[in-house]
Amino acid sequence: MEAWEFGRTLRRWRDRVAPEAVGVPVGRRRRAGGLRREELAALAGISADYLTRLEQGRATAPSAQVVESLTRALRVADTERDLLYRLAGHAAPGPDLVPSRITPSVQRLLDRLSHTPVVVYDAGWTLLLANTPYDALMGDTTTWRGLDRNAVWRNVTRLPSRVVHTPQEQAEHEARLVADLRLTASRYPADRALRRLIADLTSGSPRFAELWDAEAPPPLADPSRRKTIDHPAVGPITLDCDTLLVTLDDLRISVYTAEPHTEDADRLELAVVLGTQSLQP
Repeated sequence: MEAWEFGRTLRRWRDRVAPEAVGVPVGRRRRAGGLRREELAALAGISADYLTRLEQGRATAPSAQVVESLTRALRVADTERDLLYRLAGHAAPGPDLVPSRITPSVQRLLDRLSHTPVVVYDAGWTLLLANTPYDALMGDTTTWRGLDRNAVWRNVTRLPSRVVHTPQEQAEHEARLVADLRLTASRYPADRALRRLIADLTSGSPRFAELWDAEAPPPLADPSRRKTIDHPAVGPITLDCDTLLVTLDDLRISVYTAEPHTEDADRLELAVVLGTQSLQP
C-alpha cells in the first residue's frame, strides 16, 4: 500500500468537506474550513488516534470496511471511492459483491431523517449505519464488531435486544431473515465474504443451520410491521417499523416512527432525548 499517498489523500479530502454538509455543528470560533480529524473519525466510526496514524502514513493495510466507512463519511464520488480502495491495496467492490456503499443520494435521504431512528443493512443483513436516535432507542451499536453486526446472527443466537417478540414472532422473524439471506446468496454466488458469513452462521448456530437446510423456506412477509421496544428508561414503546429497499444498491433501511400525538410518540421523543444525552462523549 502507498501509505503516504493514502494519508495525503485523506487529509486533502477531509479539508475540503464543509462540516454543515455532513451534519457537524459549527461554532462561531471555528477556524478550520473542513472537518477536524476527530470529527471525521467519529463519522467513520474509528478512533482519532487511528485516523492520525493513517493520515501520517504510520498505519498500513486498513481493512476494506474502514476504507468504506471513510469514503461514506467524506461523501466522495464513486471514482474517488475506487481510488481510495486502490491506495489502500484493495480492489474496488464490483457488481458480483454484496454492495456496502451508501451513495450520496441515499445519505441525503438519511440526513433528512436525522431525528428519526434509522438503521441501514446490506443485503447480507450486516449493519452499515445506525444513527444516533436509533442507538438511543435500541442501545449503542458502536461497539459491535464482526458477527455481532449481523442481524441474522443476533437473532438466531438470541443476543440481547430491546425488541419484544413472542416465541412465535421471534421464530417467524428468524425464518424471514434466513430466507432473505438465501435470496442474497443466490444473487452473489461469487462473494467470498458472503460465503464465509454463511459458513460462520452455520457452524455457530444450530438454529441457523436448521433454517438454512429447510427444503421450503417461508415466503417473505410484508416488510412493514409494528414493533414494541422495551426501553429501560421510558418503558414499552410500540412503533411502526418500515423497511425500505434501495433496489439499485441492495440496501435495507429500517425506519421507526410513532403515530403523532400519542403516548408512544411522547415516549419515543423522550427515549431519543435521554439516549442521545447518554451517548455524548
